[in-house]
Amino acid sequence: MVANLSTVTKIETDTWVRATWEEFLRVAYNPVYLQGRSYYDLGHMRIEMAALGSSHGHDNALLSIILTLFTTLKKIRVQQFLNTSFRREGLQECQPDCAFYIGDDFKVLPRGNSPIDVDLVGAPSLIIEIGASSINDDLGRKRVLYERLGVREYWAVDVAVAEVFAFSVAEGRSGRIEVSEVLSGLAMATVEEALRRGWQEDDAAIGQWLMELFV
Repeated sequence: MVANLSTVTKIETDTWVRATWEEFLRVAYNPVYLQGRSYYDLGHMRIEMAALGSSHGHDNALLSIILTLFTTLKKIRVQQFLNTSFRREGLQECQPDCAFYIGDDFKVLPRGNSPIDVDLVGAPSLIIEIGASSINDDLGRKRVLYERLGVREYWAVDVAVAEVFAFSVAEGRSGRIEVSEVLSGLAMATVEEALRRGWQEDDAAIGQWLMELFV
């Protein structure tokens, strides 16, 4: 259900609320909501304030390890961003858990504290959202947001069961895949196995297993 921003005195968080771009900026950068993550698309905004527990945090860290090892051992150019805002001025903004520019075509992005301008540097090749309570939204409205943003691939990770829903995106539409296309040869089954190992093994043991697998 979508609420109307003009009818509420306190913004309902962790849901989509109807808003203009100006209203989104006013709310998202209000000190009350700065600790949250902000999304805007198709005239609606979402501020996520739900606490992030150990499952979310560790899966986020493991995904970074998995992709860093894979790209390093396969000698794939990559630049990674965690919890970073991406913006198309007046149209879209998102703050995914992980984002990656991959391949030979991108230029290393300059440092700075402003949202990354997608119109200027292009959309990330791969975006990953990690969710438990938010997984339905990750598979729904956020998936549409990233299709429109122009990413080439999108993963939604359900931390409760270590399942990765991976989608290839082309011409504003997405379809599920079992092997990454932007990271050729990386199977979702491998990513899921690494996440499940994280329930009982330490990161170094998982990293060693991955290196033996990737070389």
